Amino acid sequence: MKIKIFLIGLMLSSLIINLSCTKLKDDAYDRVIADEFVASGDDLIALIGSAYVPWRHTMLLWNGVVRAQMLTADQDVLPARPNGWVDGGVYKRLHQHKWTSEDEVVRNCWERTYVGVNSCNRIIYQIESGAIEVPDTREQILAELKVLRASYYYLLCDLYGNVPIVTQFDVPEGYLPEQNTRQEVYDFIISEITGNIDQLSETVGGNFYGRFNKWAAYSLLAKVYLNAEVYTGTGNYDACIEACNRIIEANKYALEGNQSNVFATHNESSVEIIMALAFDENYVSDWNAFDFHMYTLQPANQATYNFTATPWGGVCVTPQYINSFDPDDNRLVTNFIQGQQYSSTGAALNCTMGAFAGRPLAYINEVPSMDESQEVHGLRWGKFEYAQGITNRLSNDWPLFRYADVLLMKAESLLRTGRQDEAATLVTEVRARNFKASPEKAKVTGAQLLQGSAYDYGRRDNNANTHEGGADIQYGRFLDELAWEFTQEGRRRQDMIRFNVFTKKSWFSHDPSADYRKLFPIPNSELLTNSKLKQNPGY
Repeated sequence: MKIKIFLIGLMLSSLIINLSCTKLKDDAYDRVIADEFVASGDDLIALIGSAYVPWRHTMLLWNGVVRAQMLTADQDVLPARPNGWVDGGVYKRLHQHKWTSEDEVVRNCWERTYVGVNSCNRIIYQIESGAIEVPDTREQILAELKVLRASYYYLLCDLYGNVPIVTQFDVPEGYLPEQNTRQEVYDFIISEITGNIDQLSETVGGNFYGRFNKWAAYSLLAKVYLNAEVYTGTGNYDACIEACNRIIEANKYALEGNQSNVFATHNESSVEIIMALAFDENYVSDWNAFDFHMYTLQPANQATYNFTATPWGGVCVTPQYINSFDPDDNRLVTNFIQGQQYSSTGAALNCTMGAFAGRPLAYINEVPSMDESQEVHGLRWGKFEYAQGITNRLSNDWPLFRYADVLLMKAESLLRTGRQDEAATLVTEVRARNFKASPEKAKVTGAQLLQGSAYDYGRRDNNANTHEGGADIQYGRFLDELAWEFTQEGRRRQDMIRFNVFTKKSWFSHDPSADYRKLFPIPNSELLTNSKLKQNPGY
């Protein structure tokens, strides 16, 4: 089944038209289908699957959503390395919250996500107009596509706030979409999910692997409700709890005994994954389709895993974040690559460039500054398994929604509505698998969840050394739990905003920023082509 899903990616050139939101008209759609085409079987799966491919692109292609969510936050940093990684200062701007409407990350997240919106609009139009006939499951497929479209709007709402809601494909020449408020976008997302969720399949796996079934839709709904206070100014935590309960009570998913099983190369059978973005190095051919190993490991590590390409060695983890872990937390060992590095045959590896060339390649929990670092500086990403002999692309599926997140979304909502002891039970359940050698440390109390963060905030590079701590962060201990569980999953910015930390605290080479930085600017390229768009405040 996994291969079948990946084959969808090969059809991208014929099934997806690469459009931005201001270029919605596509006169070539009739070339996609034959006259009186009837979609069924594998053809139907491929047709639907083409609308999912932009999720993979917007999340993981170069300078996409993962970098927007991670490099702007307090867990990861991409400093200058002996082989470069300055790239015009883009990563430093992200770290210091000084990005502009011209930056590639800002433009990529907008354009790629709107490709997903437009792909859904096109297929919905083709089905509703009769250009594509779906004889048996028409209403279910339309419902799935509308929920999928809502998921793209969830990203746009989270990153940009005030974006155009476009639901038509057959628009007149010269059409320019109106800009909607963040409240309107939020309301649209909720309406689209709740209005279609009952028509979705309850099937787990099979033809619904990597697609929105009912439980994936409830996961998305819970995610939107959890962030409602940020998006609209009014919380909706009870609704988040209800959405999570629907998944929990369905009893179709469970926590893996080991967290690493969720991120293994062959993770398609994980009982924890509710919805994944399917990857296979043989079928997904985009150069930067999923390149965490290339992005974080130094060149000599090619011999560790016998990669077919040499890694570039860029991103690492901020020392302050690593120092927040309990030393007995198994995630500290399994999610990060640290210490002396070896080849697959056991030979010690050395650095290959810079001031440390010829010295042991041993990753240490130190990073001098954004502007200077050597190959040894910073622990590296290792949460996703790096299989022996792989190309520049990983074959692990990306867990978009997983059961641990459902439990912790419910726990956070309970905590925020005064039910901290109930929340603590769920947090303890998630922690238990990570403290098998010291199970007493897995237990968390409601009183502890009301405490501040263990993260020692403050500037911490060779230009400054300050200590702000995290004791003043409301529910900071719960924010820590999210940090320890969801590292490297492209979400940290969102969590920090929800806990009012993103613009308020200092970390590494980052100082507090203005609150308008909680949203990205509308890309300047979009403002130039659509006079109806107004830039987000502050930019």
